[in-house]
Amino acid sequence: MVKHIPVYAHRGASAYVLENSMEAFEKAIALQADGIELDVQCSKDGTVFVFHDLNLKRLTGVDKFIHECSDKELSDFRIGRRVFLRFIGNKRIPKFEKVLEWANKHSIKLNIEVKESLIDNLDPLIQLLKKHVLPKGSHVSSFHDILLREIKEGCPHVETAIIVTRKFNWAALQSMKHIDAVHAHKRYYKPRFLQVCEDAKKPMRFYAIDGKEAFLQSPHPIVAGWITDFPDRLVKNQRNQKKKV
Repeated sequence: MVKHIPVYAHRGASAYVLENSMEAFEKAIALQADGIELDVQCSKDGTVFVFHDLNLKRLTGVDKFIHECSDKELSDFRIGRRVFLRFIGNKRIPKFEKVLEWANKHSIKLNIEVKESLIDNLDPLIQLLKKHVLPKGSHVSSFHDILLREIKEGCPHVETAIIVTRKFNWAALQSMKHIDAVHAHKRYYKPRFLQVCEDAKKPMRFYAIDGKEAFLQSPHPIVAGWITDFPDRLVKNQRNQKKKV
């Protein structure tokens, strides 16, 4: 039997709809993704919003840092893209609590990437994680080990995943009790790293998957998820594999 590996839509179905928007999340469901990868940042008022960049300029046209803005400012900003030097957008920055309620309603997994604005203001997120039950199969991830340590201490029931970089100490992974899983760019899909995670009994999820990778045909048993801008490709790929069996 072919093992089903959950497919996470990166920032929602961001290849088709504006990233980290409710429309991108709805599109991910329409494309039959198992889960959604999203990014969380914190406002000046201590509200957690779904947004990737620390600076708002790329998606709002406003050159301000998200942690310098009030809830009202962030709720009023329109998000979109620059087209021919003009900013075009009519969507809004979602509040994480609303997205979480929506995800529970639809029973869709969340891969919650905790970003840098929460390093000095993590309590708002911890309180939300205590207040709400995450959809089954959800977890928090971050490049920042310190954030994952604090989340695991405050919410021991929440699965944590470290996003590795070139400086990551793979030899220390087995002793990192506050880390439950490893997230890595697809360039780390190599026997050495797969074996380290298997020995440490920590599943791996890979991002930047485009659906054309050879290893998708016979994934290593330690793989627990694919993170992709193209969830429809991965869903189709797994469906075709099942037909061959």
